[in-house]
Amino acid sequence: MTVCGLVTNSREPVPLKSISVDVVVRGFVADVVSELRYHNEEKSPVEVVFVFPLDDEAAVYAFEGLIGGTRIEAQIREKKQAEQEYEDALSEGRQAFLLGREENTSDIFTCSLGNLPPDGEAMLKLSYVQALAPEPDGAIRFVLPAVLNPRYAPQGSEGGNVTKSIPRVPKGTLPYTLSLSAMLESPYGINRVESKCTLEPLRYRAEDRTIAQVSLAEGHQFDRDVELLIYYEDVHKPSALLEAGKPGAAPASLMGDPALLLTLYPSVPAPKPSQKATGEFLFLLDRSGSMECNTEYSSDSPDSPMRIQSAKETLILLLKSLPLGCYFNIYGFGSTYDSFYPQSVEYTQETMSKSLQRVKELQADLGGTEILQPLQAIYSQPCREGYPRQLFVFTDGEVFNTDEVIAEVRRHSSSHRCFSFGIGEGASTALIKGIARAAGGSAEFITGKERMQAKALQSLKKALQPAVTRISLSWDLPPGLKAELVGSGPQVIFQGQRCLIYAQIRGQHQSSGSTEGTVVLQYQFQDQTFKETMKFSLQAQESDRLPVHRLAAQALLQELEGVGEKEKEKQRLALETSLSSGVVCSQTAYVGINTELGKPLQGPLTRRDVPHPYLLPFSAPGGPAVINSVGMSSMSRRLVGGGGPMYMMCSMPVPPVPCSADCMNEIEDTLCSESLCEDVEPTPKKEESPFLNLVSLQNADGSWPLDSDLASILGLSEAEISSKSPAQVALNAWATVLAILWLHINAMEQKDEWELLEAKALSWLHATTGPQLAECVKAGNAMLGSGVSPDVFEI
Repeated sequence: MTVCGLVTNSREPVPLKSISVDVVVRGFVADVVSELRYHNEEKSPVEVVFVFPLDDEAAVYAFEGLIGGTRIEAQIREKKQAEQEYEDALSEGRQAFLLGREENTSDIFTCSLGNLPPDGEAMLKLSYVQALAPEPDGAIRFVLPAVLNPRYAPQGSEGGNVTKSIPRVPKGTLPYTLSLSAMLESPYGINRVESKCTLEPLRYRAEDRTIAQVSLAEGHQFDRDVELLIYYEDVHKPSALLEAGKPGAAPASLMGDPALLLTLYPSVPAPKPSQKATGEFLFLLDRSGSMECNTEYSSDSPDSPMRIQSAKETLILLLKSLPLGCYFNIYGFGSTYDSFYPQSVEYTQETMSKSLQRVKELQADLGGTEILQPLQAIYSQPCREGYPRQLFVFTDGEVFNTDEVIAEVRRHSSSHRCFSFGIGEGASTALIKGIARAAGGSAEFITGKERMQAKALQSLKKALQPAVTRISLSWDLPPGLKAELVGSGPQVIFQGQRCLIYAQIRGQHQSSGSTEGTVVLQYQFQDQTFKETMKFSLQAQESDRLPVHRLAAQALLQELEGVGEKEKEKQRLALETSLSSGVVCSQTAYVGINTELGKPLQGPLTRRDVPHPYLLPFSAPGGPAVINSVGMSSMSRRLVGGGGPMYMMCSMPVPPVPCSADCMNEIEDTLCSESLCEDVEPTPKKEESPFLNLVSLQNADGSWPLDSDLASILGLSEAEISSKSPAQVALNAWATVLAILWLHINAMEQKDEWELLEAKALSWLHATTGPQLAECVKAGNAMLGSGVSPDVFEI
């Protein structure tokens, strides 16, 4: 194990005392204030560097610290200037902070706290706003990540990885606590809040239930994602919020003018699954060593699925759901990559069966996690005319060169759509959301016991249906006012997705004019035109935190920072936007310095870490922060870690950590070591479910063969099934009717996962069975003792 920086002989950690989080959620926007208190019990001063993750759509807007009664509020600066001010302050013995975004990724922030004297206590306060996304059932999801998996650095890339050296302690003995309180607001009412964590009862603060408060129950140990699922009334109703500009900011600037947030979550009718849709479907599966880990690290969920197994089952369902006549290929990646075929092949019974067998044999055996090369290999293949390319990426997000990967996807965004899936707690939001946003697709995250299959099939339905196009906005504003979109505006909306649109309201409002504005959103979906009309008050709401302005700046920065170094003008605009809005980007950082000259440092700075829990049966391969020595350069301080909102970690000998031998494919990909896995029994292989077995038997054209395997699933003999087949009905048609009936009897909870393959089966039945289908359904219900409606078969 590599020991970074200097350590004392005692190797005692700096105790982290408490983490406190206050959240305000208004509609789809969360405003978060997180505080961390810790105490240095060393006899020497330390320089503390925190490394912590934030969601890709979060915008940091304030940072301050309190050390020994002295409060220091950080100011945003160009990064080089901030680093120089920080270094100068340290050399003069002043107290200082430095907060910046991690190199190569936008969802990791590093914070150098500076000099903390012996027996000193410090408090950090970080404020940020974040756009939230809905779940498939309409819940609004807010998550505060407890762990960020270690990033994997490809050969030849710069940057270190220190998270592998985090000490682990048994669950329940963490020397710090977490408290979280959330205030919820919705103009249409709040129905309920759900969470994997224990919550205090929901308390309503208004009679119409438009305001409510919820808190974590006492004693939470922060050993998993803190997730709130918020269910609003009438969540699909559009809304508009006008926020007043920042006092003192330049007129006609983004921060000086009022900013409007349009929230659109249209309830577009989902079209019936069509097997006429075609395309080229490419599946890119992470097969690095960490994919052998569970989707949830907590010992409370030992039965959460293995990531690779869940991904394989998902691939089987996707393969079975593809339409005849399309093209497909399957890639796997780790330190190297491979593919089932040199180029995509036509979807036939032969290619499907061959691929299905290979999927069942896949292992997480390709070492590290280097996704850039397989992406380049995919993009080097010419697209097939008339077969739109759809790329599905499955990964636990443990890559280091996030920005480079996103840029590669963006370069080819005109030729394909990308649907991404983050597997397990700690998957990088920057990577998963970034590649989906870059190529007009959608992003999903799968943690704990969530089924990847349902989310993947939902994305395949999106890929098989046309996206919302021809999106336009029309405004009706009083004379003297003009609306200007921030950024390029939305390009694609899928059924079930929310869309946040930001606009800058320029000009002067005439007091004698109307006090209301109107905006109409128009878009096309298939052959239908939809309109959403929203009216909003021109009396802008005052807010010292300016969440709408910050998120508008964040959206603009995400566009500007993806242009590359060649477009200097856009880089300049990105820098100006960051400095004026206070939203950190790759070119800026926060620095805070106590102007009072401190005493010279007494003794060398010492590196210390706060332990992170190891959670049986596996050690979470991630974790946070760093205490770093002053002797390290500012570049070497950019250490990758996680936790969260803020943790510290230290270079202490790692205690024996039980872990799975399957996690050991490469030391850079996991925390496990062979010597620690000798006494761990291998996880017993779970039997395949009858549902998955039934799916595996389906032919590429949608039919099922009548054989002993199907008979076994139905609980009957093959001879008995054959004897009860209606006259003049082919046995495979009879078998297909029985298979569909079985799904409706035994697998309704997984209907989202088999809707597409059922549609394919029904299409085949109608083409081959004709008027005898009704008789088959009646006979099938009688034999299976069920009462499935003939309407299911579109009779």
